[in-house]
Amino acid sequence: MKLASGEVFENVAGLLARHRLHTVCTSARCPNLSECWNRGTATFMILGETCTRHCGFCSVKTGNPHREVDEDEPQRVAQAARELGLRYVVLTSVDRDDLEDLGSGMFAHTVTALKRPADSSVAARPQNNRGPVGLPRVEVLTPDFGARKEPVQKVVEAGPDVFGHNIETVERLSPEVRDRRASYRTSLEVLCLVKELRPGMLTKSGLMAGLGETDEEVERALHDLRAAGCDIVTIGQYLQPDRRCLPVQRYVEPSQFEKWHEEAQGMGFRAALCGPLVRSSYLAESVLAESC
Repeated sequence: MKLASGEVFENVAGLLARHRLHTVCTSARCPNLSECWNRGTATFMILGETCTRHCGFCSVKTGNPHREVDEDEPQRVAQAARELGLRYVVLTSVDRDDLEDLGSGMFAHTVTALKRPADSSVAARPQNNRGPVGLPRVEVLTPDFGARKEPVQKVVEAGPDVFGHNIETVERLSPEVRDRRASYRTSLEVLCLVKELRPGMLTKSGLMAGLGETDEEVERALHDLRAAGCDIVTIGQYLQPDRRCLPVQRYVEPSQFEKWHEEAQGMGFRAALCGPLVRSSYLAESVLAESC
């Protein structure tokens, strides 16, 4: 991977700092950070930088957030997206089990802010010759919200173009890999619930390979996702982001990722992205285009 550098990269870093915004790119130590930032894009992480859950694969800071939500954050995200000239925005968050609505309200407010036309006095500053920018498409990657209908419905009604929630790993490994409050079945329930609330909304999920699963277990997870109505799936190689995180059990051959891609297509997924450096939000706009 290339080291993080370059004029566009520095502009993105400066803009995020100026608007006091967090990204999953840095918090989760994503290996694609340099590539994405040099394209002038980033995945915004709302609701602070402290997660109330502790998953074995994740390097995001965990603990008690010790503060309420930042009510101005949706507007700052929207303004940053305009200044970056983004046509497609991916929005994720830490888990906030300490909040009554589990953070769903901030997702809804941020989606609404991104979809609201900018004042004519506020000019976007396109990156990489992107040109004039209209309202962006928005993809959310949410926590499980405990599979509660009210929080999920709040986000759905805000009108994101894609509703994403990751199962993260195969069912057998879920108790070891994820926080005890999360579960494989709860995540599938979230995806089913989105389809019940709005059948036409695109849903997306992803999982990591290399945590000790078998190829057959990945295939079973793909079948489970299709049964839940999931439209788009991503599979990537788990890379240990911190020495405190779970170790890598295997490095999957590129040919196996290609096989999973073919199997996902055969199962009826509208789009699939499988490869060593694939992450949930990686090339999200291109993946959506493939699904349409």
